[in-house]
Amino acid sequence: MKRRIRMDEGVPMDLHLEGKVIIITGGFKGIGKGITLQLAQEGAIPVVINRPDSALDEFKKDIEQYTTTYDVHLLDLNDTDKIAGVVEATYKKYGHIDGIVNNAGKNDNKDLETTTWREFEESLHGNLTHYYELVHAAVPYLKESRGSIVNISSKTALTGQGKTSAYAAAKGAILGLTREWAAALVHDSVRVNAIVVSECWTPLYADWIKTFGDEAAQQARLSVITDKIPLEHRMTTTEEIGNEAAFLLSDRSSHTTGQWVYVDGGYVHLDRALS
Repeated sequence: MKRRIRMDEGVPMDLHLEGKVIIITGGFKGIGKGITLQLAQEGAIPVVINRPDSALDEFKKDIEQYTTTYDVHLLDLNDTDKIAGVVEATYKKYGHIDGIVNNAGKNDNKDLETTTWREFEESLHGNLTHYYELVHAAVPYLKESRGSIVNISSKTALTGQGKTSAYAAAKGAILGLTREWAAALVHDSVRVNAIVVSECWTPLYADWIKTFGDEAAQQARLSVITDKIPLEHRMTTTEEIGNEAAFLLSDRSSHTTGQWVYVDGGYVHLDRALS
């Protein structure tokens, strides 16, 4: 393993993640990449499941600034039956699995009026079922290691958005599963928590902003959004989500389970009319 390089200049808190094997879904870009890179900096061994994507080369370049000890499994998570094989291969290689980060998903804007029930169920499968299957396959090993699970959810589960019924349903179910799994695994000392994301700047978000027109129109739309974020009127960064995920996976959060943690600059809970 290469010597880890810190992006900050201060003395970091040791999260005791050295050598911990963490499986992350959707790790090549956005929030998943932010989490993966933070885990690599902490000395963990990231095992990334991602569909084949042109971002792979850039991902490798970025993670290898911190470590060369990581694995990539190219898999479309809609092929749910193949997930267990990745889990088994990981355990066979390392002899332990210490954490799961369920992150992969997409806000596909399947709205109430135009989405058929078949399209609704297809979206649920793409945004929810792999969360269940990954934990289902890994749970014996998480019990063995007294590991930790972090589920990535969304503000849409709590605030609604008005045009994304399937995604909101999936993200709401993820919050429910977080509490259910925390209860189911509490006697095994396996902790389960969720991070609720609101407005986080990712490549997908950047692509969405571009649909509003030229640069001036994009900035105008972005200002409408950031003006509603109480803390510093800015987007959350993927690094900030990564920091929180690493903390929740570590024994520094050893008595935290069943929680929905909001890394959102106060978006959900604070009055956005604050002056």
